[in-house]
Amino acid sequence: MQQYFADHPRDFLAVATPGAGKTTFALSVAAELLGRRIVDRVTIVAPTEHLKLQWAEAAARAGMPIDPAYAAGKGRTSQDFVGIAVTYAGVAVNPLAMRIRTERFKTLVILDEVHHAGDALSWGEGVREAFEPATRRLALTGTPFRSDVNPIPFVSYAPGDDGVPRSVADFTYGYAHALADHVVRPVLFLAYSGEMQWRTRAGDEIAARLGEPLTKDMTNQALRTALDPGGSWMPAVLAAADKRLTEVRRHVPDAGGLVIATDQDSARAYAKLLKQITGEPATVVLSDEKLASKRIAEFTTSDRRWMVAVRMVSEGVDVPRLAVGVYATTTATPLFFAQAVGRFVRARGRGESASIFLPSVPTLLGHASEMEVERDHVLGRRITDDADIFAAENDLLAQANAGEGASDDLLASFEALGSEARFDRVLYDGGEFGHSGEVHVGSEEEMDFLGIPGLLEPDQMRELLHHRQSERARKQKATRAEEAADSLTEVSTHEQLAVLRRELNGLVAAWHHRTGQAHGITHAALRKECGGPAAAVATAEQLHARIDRLREWALRKSS
Repeated sequence: MQQYFADHPRDFLAVATPGAGKTTFALSVAAELLGRRIVDRVTIVAPTEHLKLQWAEAAARAGMPIDPAYAAGKGRTSQDFVGIAVTYAGVAVNPLAMRIRTERFKTLVILDEVHHAGDALSWGEGVREAFEPATRRLALTGTPFRSDVNPIPFVSYAPGDDGVPRSVADFTYGYAHALADHVVRPVLFLAYSGEMQWRTRAGDEIAARLGEPLTKDMTNQALRTALDPGGSWMPAVLAAADKRLTEVRRHVPDAGGLVIATDQDSARAYAKLLKQITGEPATVVLSDEKLASKRIAEFTTSDRRWMVAVRMVSEGVDVPRLAVGVYATTTATPLFFAQAVGRFVRARGRGESASIFLPSVPTLLGHASEMEVERDHVLGRRITDDADIFAAENDLLAQANAGEGASDDLLASFEALGSEARFDRVLYDGGEFGHSGEVHVGSEEEMDFLGIPGLLEPDQMRELLHHRQSERARKQKATRAEEAADSLTEVSTHEQLAVLRRELNGLVAAWHHRTGQAHGITHAALRKECGGPAAAVATAEQLHARIDRLREWALRKSS
């Protein structure tokens, strides 16, 4: 606020983490500008119909009546209103009508989640045409900017150190800052792996472990198998999430949970599973239902345990009591992940934490470990030589090759056969804690993490996780010699070595997701420190030494 009214800019971009109070900031600026007669009208542009209503309700509480039912071309609104709320799609339908209205009054335009102006070329062009004459423009966003090269209207870009243009924010307030100021909750990510079986179109039955290094298609199919309501993975994870919610509600009685589903059929199936687990119905929110906004509002003010949604509860939707989430969707872009996590970080009081259950998939684990990374919108890349003049075409080709279009037929005939959930690890504050998929769902070791108190300060959470991790390591070392002796009499040598190699490879893969270091480099570093030949011909003692050393690295990096 101080910076805005000191500089009086025509365009202002505020990038702030979800839950930091962007709506309050924007409405405070609007009220001040109206009071000073700098503007006469306010136009709010939001991504969705529900957010239009939410903005109008927030503005009403601030003493500014906003019309959320306005449509482009409607003409005048009631004199009781000082502004309107529209969607980006609505602006694109008739930008000329919005421009005429903007020219008629001295207008402040609030562009909520402004990165959506690039969702379609017509949206960006419509926003630029409609609001170019505005007296003031205030742009807000709370999530990483787009990965495409379409510039966002009214956003400034400047070359970075590498010469590539990047968006420039007038004010930035990231998750790390907000966490230090106790404005948002710390987020605990609980990742679950497990064995998956599915059948391809060719009739081949495939078994793989979720989280192990796989091809992109196999990772997607393993994820879809895990999220299948008919398997064992989803019921086990939903039951674990409900146990966590019960623990949180000991300290936060009205805490609620949210399951984010891929499609409507899955959402309804998850709701049935939750009713079997909890004994009470879950609120189901589907984006194409007229009562969706009303159901969200009812859930917000109630003390019901669970809500299941399909993309409806994404960015900007404010349900402060959400404390436990289940990420049960195949959508894995950084933008959507950040929007989804943003629903849980809004703090109401000191000590509240958020817990999000997710599949142990490399992409999602990477997003979770980068929660505190601030991103800007990057326009293309720097051209350094003649070969780089084809950079844009090469990027498009790589994007096409990485897409799923070639596999659509296979995906359509995909059939999940079965799944089993295992507790994998906890991700918190850039560190990893847990047992690398060794723990059965429902075990006491899983409850070590599910039973973490619902009210903990960030440093208390970090200390508790380190304590439980070190306790686990101490118990493992104390019993490993005895277990190894017993296993020698029960399994053959080649079976024992295969188990140890799988464990080592799993830990190396986890280290790769965390540090970006190639698997081969990690294996070479372990051989250098511990000695011995390649893992394929190493002895059991040598494999144990490398496993222990890698766990020590993880603990040192976390601390």
